[in-house]
Amino acid sequence: MSETSAAHEVISRDDIRDKFRELRGDLGQKAEAARTPLLGAGMAAIGALAVVAFWLGRRRGRANRTVVEVRRV
Repeated sequence: MSETSAAHEVISRDDIRDKFRELRGDLGQKAEAARTPLLGAGMAAIGALAVVAFWLGRRRGRANRTVVEVRRV
């Protein structure tokens, strides 16, 4: 494009709206593609955290267990 044709070109509201929708559509597709792996990784991290918390709680419960001895007289 030369400078003279670019200076005389009128950009309408519809041109801006169409370009915005085009850009927004591209970003939406990229975001959707990135969301799926991140969701799976997040769920795996939460599951691993729950397992570790259960394991540590069980271990602590065994260490602090009280032994009661009952004798008959």
